[in-house]
Amino acid sequence: MQGKCFQIALHFSLLQVYFSLILLAVLLPHASEVCHNETNCCLFLSHAVPRWAIYTIFAVIILLFLVCIIWVFVKYCCKSKKKRKNKPDHQINLQGVTGSTTTSLVQPGSDDANYGSAKNRGRLLYSLEYKAQELTVGIKQAAALPAMDLGGTSDPYVKVYITPNKSKTFETKVYRKTLNPVFNEHFTFEIDKAELNESTVVMKVFDFDRFSKHDVIGELRLQLGTNDWNHVIEEWKNLSEPSKSEDIILGEICFSLRYVPTTSKLTVVILEAKNLKSMDLGGSSDPYVKVQLALDKKKWKRKKTSVKKSTQNPYFNESFTFVVSFEQIQRLQLVISVWDHDKFTRNDAIGKIFLGCDATGNQQRHWADMLSNPRKPVAQWHNLFSSEQVDSILELKHSVRIPFINKNF
Repeated sequence: MQGKCFQIALHFSLLQVYFSLILLAVLLPHASEVCHNETNCCLFLSHAVPRWAIYTIFAVIILLFLVCIIWVFVKYCCKSKKKRKNKPDHQINLQGVTGSTTTSLVQPGSDDANYGSAKNRGRLLYSLEYKAQELTVGIKQAAALPAMDLGGTSDPYVKVYITPNKSKTFETKVYRKTLNPVFNEHFTFEIDKAELNESTVVMKVFDFDRFSKHDVIGELRLQLGTNDWNHVIEEWKNLSEPSKSEDIILGEICFSLRYVPTTSKLTVVILEAKNLKSMDLGGSSDPYVKVQLALDKKKWKRKKTSVKKSTQNPYFNESFTFVVSFEQIQRLQLVISVWDHDKFTRNDAIGKIFLGCDATGNQQRHWADMLSNPRKPVAQWHNLFSSEQVDSILELKHSVRIPFINKNF
């Protein structure tokens, strides 16, 4: 610090000498002609040099002093800040890292190649067990996930599905503000041995965001045909960059939920949708939304929004209220589906989603937030799934009519 102050003072001294020399260079030619005696020398500044020239010289000197101060501040202070910012880049945190890193550093084709890559996506501990034509996938925990939020944390959850027959998709719970979540959740897929040998299990880690698209942190893709199923497989693997080829974007929908236990009223407000899949030849859609209630997986009540013409980003802001008792809402499934309206042919389903106490992932979290905040609207964005996916999970039966209590005939 003392050396820095000395350098700044030295710069000021040199500049003062430099400005003095400039002033002498301007004044000396006139002084040689006028200053023959003391009186002339005293009157030199008032007669030989115009007053505006003196003001100009002093103004230039002051301006140069200000420029000098700014230059010194930028050169030394900003430079020191950059050094302080760059210091953490040299610190490598090896806590929690186990095993050898030689393979990942010298063999880019290995499973752990992403460990030595420029972007660390974290690690995932999983388990696989296959018996009696059932594959059980366990999502144990994750570690060293990258921070996706401004606060230096993430809100991770994991999606699990099997390709190429992507009939079911499971999601873990969302864990708030952590880079090392412990899930301990298991999901079961019914699959025969022949199909198993041709399939791949995908475990994709996301960062949850209530009001925008969820960011993909990383994924694991494991070929199931090469495993020994005589014992349970459990191991850590590094997350890799997610594949973009297989994901079909159906769109997103935003809606709010509000439940008032005292009046037994459930209010669903369909706010808007965006990036909906194009269903018409012109590259657009005529979307509308169906809101359906199912009780014990039996169709119960249904309402729908108006149709929005020629848009993939419709704005609805339409509200629907249902009378649902507190006992019923614990057995309720709320199905939100987006459809493309067609005048002359059958309407096509764009995408679907369902919420309820038996839902998983973001859908379960939204439902739980509604129940834990009575009388308060809770809004959230959701990704749409294919109708086949949701229908295979729900397996809704024919409509059910709730009998009236205390009928008066």
